[in-house]
Amino acid sequence: MRELKPLLDLDCMTVAGETLAERLAASHGPIDRSVIKPLLEPLQPTGGLVALFGSLAPKGAIFKRSAADPSLFEKEGRAVVFTSLEDLSARIDDPDLDVTPEDFLVLQNAGPLSASGMPEAGYLPIPAKLARAGIKDMVRISDARMSGTAYGSVVLHVTPDAASGGPLAKVRNGDHIRLSVAERRLDLLVAPEELARRPTAPPAMPDRGYAKLYRREILQADRGCDFNFLRKYPLGEVAE
Repeated sequence: MRELKPLLDLDCMTVAGETLAERLAASHGPIDRSVIKPLLEPLQPTGGLVALFGSLAPKGAIFKRSAADPSLFEKEGRAVVFTSLEDLSARIDDPDLDVTPEDFLVLQNAGPLSASGMPEAGYLPIPAKLARAGIKDMVRISDARMSGTAYGSVVLHVTPDAASGGPLAKVRNGDHIRLSVAERRLDLLVAPEELARRPTAPPAMPDRGYAKLYRREILQADRGCDFNFLRKYPLGEVAE
């Protein structure tokens, strides 16, 4: 973080109760430059993470380009949709699954508002019949998250999530999606009038207890999946 100081908001308050500037001013030991490169001598000229925006992710999505196949960075593909983790588990290895290496695997209802609560499920497996044919990577899209050590052309944290009625919820089998890392875009290539004919219904609000509190207060991925009531100024409130 000291190397990145010119790029950071040093007035940001940390969990330690001090600003980032104060935190980084503390003394530190020697730096192994084989591990932490100087700011002006990066390991790669482009960062490992890319934020994508577009009609499928109006408030953003995350793509780990450093772990993906560059041949998939600029691509349009047909959506093969799984509506839940249970649906994914039941059909991903079905030998009759209509899928090719050129398709985009899409998982819905794995985001913060889903029943699963945004699990580490974004690393969708390659369908068994494709894996047996030697396919190592293909584009995968979801509102879930995944481990920082996972590999693949995986788009995560699509926001708004499907459970909240975001565009991801309206994707259907056969729809075409365009991914462009160069343009930082993720677009659902479906006419607006057709999308308007695809209603989405958020899950019913639980009657009481933690489930109700969670559903009412949880924020989307672009706001950190935090509880709204833990913010200094919860959404809808204004500082005096």
